[in-house]
Amino acid sequence: MDDLADLNAFLAVAREGGFRGAARVAGTSASRMSDAVRRLEARLGVRLLHRTTRTVAPTEAGARLLERLTPALGEVRAALDAVNGFRDRPAGRLRLNVPVSAARLVLPRIVPPFLAKYPDICLEVVAEDRFVDVLAEGCDAGIRYEERLEQDMVAVPIGPRVQRFAAAASPAYLTRCGRPAHPRELLEHACLRGRFASGAMNAWEFERDGESVKVDPKGPLIVGIGATTDLAVDAAVAGSGIVYLFEDWLRPYVDRGELEPVLERWWPSFSGPFLYFPGRQHLPAPLRAFVDFARAMQPWT
Repeated sequence: MDDLADLNAFLAVAREGGFRGAARVAGTSASRMSDAVRRLEARLGVRLLHRTTRTVAPTEAGARLLERLTPALGEVRAALDAVNGFRDRPAGRLRLNVPVSAARLVLPRIVPPFLAKYPDICLEVVAEDRFVDVLAEGCDAGIRYEERLEQDMVAVPIGPRVQRFAAAASPAYLTRCGRPAHPRELLEHACLRGRFASGAMNAWEFERDGESVKVDPKGPLIVGIGATTDLAVDAAVAGSGIVYLFEDWLRPYVDRGELEPVLERWWPSFSGPFLYFPGRQHLPAPLRAFVDFARAMQPWT
């Protein structure tokens, strides 16, 4: 069991890219994680991690171990989880990788009642907008939109089945700069843009009566999609320009009169998100409970 604990520590450090991040995930101290990796290296007689003051990365030996270790420890966890079937209620850790939009717009309605129903489950949510391999990142499942789903995954609807992108600006900005009547007029406005972690800029797409229009507007502010999206919203409220985002994200500001819809008849609709996970015959009990809970909440109202 000591070997297993040290292997898990190595896996966490390699996955998180550092001892502090791994310690946060494991709920322990960085020094204990470091000690565990040192013990493992001493037993194996090889260095597994390159350590500098700024980065921690696997050596060639560490990468080879990591490649074999990830699925093996997954099987160990699955074997131990089989005992959950003999409990009155499922227990254990469930780790989800989700986009920031899902953490903000979908999970708040699901997580509190789920935790109330399953108090022995510890739910960890990693919110980011990178396109990642959830299993390689040490997660049990994730949330994605249809165009990003992997074909070998099981997908279950979660959250609203139809969403819209919306454009909005403060009444003061629109009074000062005018209200666009067609998406192409956005090229003459100050637009608050978002950039994905990949470096790509998000396109602004609109549709009406069979006509689709995609524009690449300019503006005074570019934010990282997810982590700093709220800055773009705050700037729009302050009158800096027009923001383009999930309608549900902007709706509270519109309802309070802080933002005014722009080109509302052109707002495009798209399919809502999915909870996705590997197509295993026996799901870990915490994941099975979450899947069943999400299914029970459909249709989303």
